[in-house]
Amino acid sequence: MSGGHRDSDGDLLSRTALTVFRLNGQFLTASEELAKPAGLTAAWWQVLGAVLREPLPVAGIARAMGITRQSVQRVADLLVRKELAEYVPNPAHRRAKLLRPTEAGRAAVARIEPGHAELAARLADALGEDGFTETVRVLERLATVLEDVTDGVMDGDPASVTEP
Repeated sequence: MSGGHRDSDGDLLSRTALTVFRLNGQFLTASEELAKPAGLTAAWWQVLGAVLREPLPVAGIARAMGITRQSVQRVADLLVRKELAEYVPNPAHRRAKLLRPTEAGRAAVARIEPGHAELAARLADALGEDGFTETVRVLERLATVLEDVTDGVMDGDPASVTEP
């Protein structure tokens, strides 16, 4: 900072957290707008997106997304009821079925692609290609390091950080 003043580690953590919370809100709002014309919500899109490449168990989706298994389970069950996804047997675990998108689910996600591509192009233009790449690198590193330094603190439940 100017004048030789250095933010304390606590101040830097607070600024980082507030910025990430702000970004989360901005991404959720943008995601809701992108998903709406496809008949999806941001949460439905997020879960479907997690299983587009390969079917995953609910716990695996939750781990990848950093949210609770219960939250993913509720969305997954709803997607199955709406016939946008289906449960299939898991050869590695008899009880933990895999979730995979149906053709209707894949088609819904595909309808989001043009808006997603437009937003990505606008961000790349505003940040510059190198700036966009660096932003992703820094955020991925922050997520990895935060996971490492909080291992065991959060008990796998992001809500446990703020709720007693």
